[in-house]
Amino acid sequence: MTLIESIRHDIQSIKDRDPAATSTLEILTYSGLHAVAFYRVAHWFYVKDHKFIARLISQTARALTGIEIHPGAKIGKGLLIDHGSGVVIGETAEIGDYCLLYQGCTLGGTGKDHGKRHPTLGNNVMVGCGAKVLGPFKVGDNAKIAANAVVLEPVPENSTAVGVPARIVRRNGKRPCDLDQVHIPDPVAQELCQYRIRIEKLENRIKELEKDRNREQD
Repeated sequence: MTLIESIRHDIQSIKDRDPAATSTLEILTYSGLHAVAFYRVAHWFYVKDHKFIARLISQTARALTGIEIHPGAKIGKGLLIDHGSGVVIGETAEIGDYCLLYQGCTLGGTGKDHGKRHPTLGNNVMVGCGAKVLGPFKVGDNAKIAANAVVLEPVPENSTAVGVPARIVRRNGKRPCDLDQVHIPDPVAQELCQYRIRIEKLENRIKELEKDRNREQD
């Protein structure tokens, strides 16, 4: 796919999914579109091993849009970055077709990995505002990452992940079996049970000491 074709897909993706977009002319003013277009040019230079030019373009885009996409990242067609301020996409991140990223989200690394350090998103993945997806794992097709979630492990396809750290709350339209809030252990009851055992041990020890003292007195 040529550079122009990729940008056309990006514009069409915004038309299809952004209810606020009223015309192509309006879409051309979107900072998210600008950032992706800059990235596609920078990536072309990056794969041609013109790393300095690629970085210069990406940093210019960051200054103009507030969105930082490393030119080494691999991004499929139709990416929509909605609003976009504060979005960060790392060097080894991979994004499938027709993904949706909201403002403040990060596709980053944890600092512990080498080589492949950033996540891979499948097709039609949504990452909510402020969410952090950190590490070299896969987020499956059609997955949804809730706002402000911190994802540190793989997310299956057709799943929804929420929380810090993120957990799967829905998969294929159903709640996972491990979300049983009725039969899980009660941490308060477990703690009280441990204290009761300790008290019983102490009482038995006191009785033994009292017996020893009575024997000495006799």
